[in-house]
Parts: sequence; C-alpha cells; structure tokens
Amino acid sequence: MSATETLQAIITNPDFHDYLAILKGARNGFVYGVKVRFPHALIMAILFGRGDWKRRVGVIYRATRQHAMNLAKFVSLYKTFLLIQKKANGGKERSADTFIAGLLGGYLVFGDRTAVNEQIVLYVVSRVVASFIPRSTSPYSTPSASPPNSPSGKPLPPDSRYFSLFAALSWGAVMWLFKNRSRTIQPGMFSSMTYLYRDSETWKDLRTLLWHNI
Repeated sequence: MSATETLQAIITNPDFHDYLAILKGARNGFVYGVKVRFPHALIMAILFGRGDWKRRVGVIYRATRQHAMNLAKFVSLYKTFLLIQKKANGGKERSADTFIAGLLGGYLVFGDRTAVNEQIVLYVVSRVVASFIPRSTSPYSTPSASPPNSPSGKPLPPDSRYFSLFAALSWGAVMWLFKNRSRTIQPGMFSSMTYLYRDSETWKDLRTLLWHNI
C-alpha cells in the first residue's frame, strides 16, 4: 500500500473520526475567523482608524489573527472536551456535555478580556438572549422532516409580535445607554454610534456636511 493509500485509509477510518474532527474543527474555526474579522477590521480601519496606513494594516492583521486563532482554539478544545467526556462515560454522550465543554473552552480561550474577545462574547450572549424570544409556528423556509430540536432541523423564527417588542426594547436601551452611560458600551459599537449620532450633528462647510466629518 502506497503512502497516499495509507493516508486515505486513516482519514476514512471511523476509529480516527473523532480525533480528525478536532483537527478539521481547528481549521474551520481559523478560516471562519479570518472571513468574519478581516472585512470588519478593514471597514473599521477605513472609517475610524487613526494613524497612517502602515499602522492601520497592523491593527487589521492583529485583530484578524486573534479572532481566527481564538476560534480555532475554541473549536478544537470544545471537541476535545466532548471526546474526553464521551470516553469517560463509556462512549455515550450526555446532554450536559456540550455545556461543560463550551464552559471550559470559553473560559480558557475567551476568558482573557481583549477587544476582540469582548466583541465575540457580546455577539454570543446576544444570540443566547434572543433565543428566549417565543418562536413562530412556521419555519424560516420549507419545513424539514427532522424533529424541531434536531441539529439538522430548520430553525423557527421569533414570533413577530414578540420580536417587535424585543427590537424596540433593544434599541431603546442602547440609545439610552449611549446618551446616559456611554462608557459602558462596547468600544466598536461606541465608535459606530458616535459616527452615526454625534458626528452627524456637526459640520462647518459643504465638504464636512456631505463628504467628510470635521
């Protein structure tokens, strides 16, 4: 058997699946982190960046690297903790395993408070909070034969009445915070809101009215 055939046999061997899934998870986490963070960091550097472009490129690179590496670490640790618990429980998965694995991975990877980590955690917590909005009775798209709670099942959108209330409360709260407790707002959002709501109140000529901030 050639080296290529041996490698193919290992990759397709079910006995190695859980271990290779950790490697693939790290890879996917890294790629996804780059895809998500790079355009965001680029836009933020263009709109709100300070200094020359050499400095801005450095900021873009560091933010993208940290986001990508942290997602790669988290996915690989999460899958590793799941595998450890599964083996400790005689090869069976328990419902609490995902919570424990996410808890440990989140603490180890995202427990260090940095600007990038804070943005990721705030993104995650917003999705957790939003998941408690009562769901609609019809899915986003064509109904699936899978059970509603199955990982492959189609997600149900929020009930439109509750979502309207949720949206109203969210925007009311964030605008109040921006006006009265702006120091508590996450820096990226603060910069965006400053640009939208404060910078738009001041200009001195046609150029600063239509083209560029003062």
